[in-house]
Amino acid sequence: MTRYFLGIDGGGSHCRARLTDAEGTVLGEGRAGPANSRAGFEPMIQSLSEASNEALAASGLGTGDLGEIAMGAGLAGISRIGIREKLAGLALPFASTRFDSDAVIANLGAHRGEDGAVLILGTGSIAHIRQDGRSYSIGGYGFPISDEGSGAALGLSAMRHALRALDGRTKPTPLSAAITARFGHDTARAIEWMDNAVPRDYGSLAPVVLDYAEAGDEIAHAIVEEAARHIERFIETVFQRGVQNCSLLGGLAPRIQPWLKARTVARLSRPEGDALDGALYLAGLRLPAPLDRG
Repeated sequence: MTRYFLGIDGGGSHCRARLTDAEGTVLGEGRAGPANSRAGFEPMIQSLSEASNEALAASGLGTGDLGEIAMGAGLAGISRIGIREKLAGLALPFASTRFDSDAVIANLGAHRGEDGAVLILGTGSIAHIRQDGRSYSIGGYGFPISDEGSGAALGLSAMRHALRALDGRTKPTPLSAAITARFGHDTARAIEWMDNAVPRDYGSLAPVVLDYAEAGDEIAHAIVEEAARHIERFIETVFQRGVQNCSLLGGLAPRIQPWLKARTVARLSRPEGDALDGALYLAGLRLPAPLDRG
């Protein structure tokens, strides 16, 4: 018998878990590193395990209770070839398990399982639509080819500007100076960093870009405006599909929203829940009212 529900949000920057009882009361939460299949299947499963174990420990439940827990997890990169098959082959101790993408659970949480769309802006970017029995995504094909308007895209643009400023192809600005200072204004050190950088490393530069854009840096302003145009095109495409409700989600959303056109923002809906709420919905938790945060 299922007495508890475990929701997991596995994203490109971190993995979060939330454990509740059948009434939706939060019993424990956990957090771990990235849970993106792009970084490897084993590291992804390790993050899931760490976040789940932390939530279980915080709840006061033990390993003997695992058979009474229904688990639902949304994972970044689950659409990559072979990932779903590997997940299906895992021997997990829960009463039931369901896996889907991190975009799916974000949509489920934002609209409480009803039709709607979300545009998620974090390290990456992706739109997801649930409508008339269909569930599909737009974008989100992976950095650097995709993820337009995302934190990683902002960071990549900043690095390009900084290197061009170092070699004289463009004029230095306070943004370029702030970026190159991280590498002692040494091109070789910057290249060494880029050789090993992953999307979240580029994403860590996004707040710097936004800070300088808000302070009037010419190049930073142009970078953020370009990102805003990509985001507006995402939103236009979603509504062209006939969607009635679209919510803007993700860690970058609050800071990028002021850069969007007022008419674009006016079309957006306030989300009713978060991705962990959606993961719990995926696990099977159904509540008529907003979930209790404890």
